[in-house]
Amino acid sequence: MVKLIYCLNRRSGLLVEEFQSYWREVHGPIAAKIAGLRRYVQSHVLPSTYASTFVPPYDGVAELWFDDLESFQRAVASAEMMAAREDERNFIDHGRIAILLSEEKVIVG
Repeated sequence: MVKLIYCLNRRSGLLVEEFQSYWREVHGPIAAKIAGLRRYVQSHVLPSTYASTFVPPYDGVAELWFDDLESFQRAVASAEMMAAREDERNFIDHGRIAILLSEEKVIVG
């Protein structure tokens, strides 16, 4: 399994609630159509943490699983991935993201 991990921040001017709602309800269904995608998980920062002394470095993490590197590469070239990347402009600050392409090593299953 190959996993793309996306640590992301919301676009300037978006409230946390707006960001989370858009990501879940609008972008989620777009990303779910990516060719070869086996699993897609959004991890949203708990809104209460923004009022605490702990300031999260990111607003959320997206995880996208693919069978192998070849499946991932085909997905990157797909029209569905292009549509998802285009939509990111509506809610993500691309100047403040981190992206990892990784292979999972399950320690506890």
